[in-house]
Amino acid sequence: MVVALSYKKKPYPRNSDIAEAIKEVMSRNPLIHPGDFVDYVKRLLEEKGFYTGLVTGKRIWRIYESMVKRGEIIDFLDVVKG
Repeated sequence: MVVALSYKKKPYPRNSDIAEAIKEVMSRNPLIHPGDFVDYVKRLLEEKGFYTGLVTGKRIWRIYESMVKRGEIIDFLDVVKG
């Protein structure tokens, strides 16, 4: 007898989920190095149960930049120009 193991796939994070993770990473460690930032955001999303295989650094930085330009967060990393 073969028993099929079913598992629920992890959800993909929406932009709002990534934005919340960015805020949380910045509040935990505002002096994080920009080179480590993407890894921290992905790790936090994974801890929250999201699948991060398709989350790119470019997407995270784009969301970060839009949050800075909207005034949601302060550019502690000093990476947004203009």
